[in-house]
Amino acid sequence: MNDPRVTVVVACKDRLRALARTLPLHPSPVILVDNGSTDGTAGFVRRHFPDVHVVEAGRDLGAPARNLGVRLAETPYVAFADDDSWWAPGALERAADALDAHPRLAVLGARVLVGPEERPDAASEAMRDSPLGVEPDLPGPSVLGFLAFGAVVRKEAFLEAGGFDDVTFSFGEEERLAVDLAAKGWGLAYVDEVVAHHQPRPGGSRDRQVLATCDAVLTAVLRRPWRVVARRSLDALRAGPAGWEGLRAAAPRLSRALAERRELPAEVERARQRLERHDC
Repeated sequence: MNDPRVTVVVACKDRLRALARTLPLHPSPVILVDNGSTDGTAGFVRRHFPDVHVVEAGRDLGAPARNLGVRLAETPYVAFADDDSWWAPGALERAADALDAHPRLAVLGARVLVGPEERPDAASEAMRDSPLGVEPDLPGPSVLGFLAFGAVVRKEAFLEAGGFDDVTFSFGEEERLAVDLAAKGWGLAYVDEVVAHHQPRPGGSRDRQVLATCDAVLTAVLRRPWRVVARRSLDALRAGPAGWEGLRAAAPRLSRALAERRELPAEVERARQRLERHDC
């Protein structure tokens, strides 16, 4: 069912086959941001999905490609999707109802079901069990992180917080945005009744570990106390080759992270620390 309050923004690169499966599952309107694909993605989508608004970034922007789609959206809310994810029927209508009813809510984190067996994503389960409790003006447990492809955002709040940054890249990019939204007084919450599906391609775990390490260290430099930067760097050193590669990948971006560094309000930092202790 289409909902006139929500635009689906999909960012992709060289995943034409996956898109051919998932694009028909998205309710319109849909904006596809192509991150410099070389497999003919943009042309294919224009031919076979003429109702999809295709934006060609021209190069791989990583997570900030989604910002282009959000700016173009003409709806108050935006649901993100990857080339291998889609929203369950009725999910976006339920999400829009929750955002309408809770004006401080900036990010709604959905329940993500993974693979054909539809197992709950571990990150969704962690959000469901958040130790931050349920604030009276939010529809579910408060969180300070989310899965981008399983999130619906309020366009106004997303843009006010700067969207996804280009210091981090494409794995773990949600943390900096989440804490900046909280620092501005916006709420983030998990809503179990809103469901997204994810069918990730197999393999690539080492690459994901490298990217996760890189983004975790850079996010700490951007917003967290130096002791957190030190701890994440030490964890990377102890993680072996993938961790070392992640640190090397972070090095060229450190000067920009330092230039944009600002520590969080004390209450947001305390909440983030509480989540990290809970996850240990």
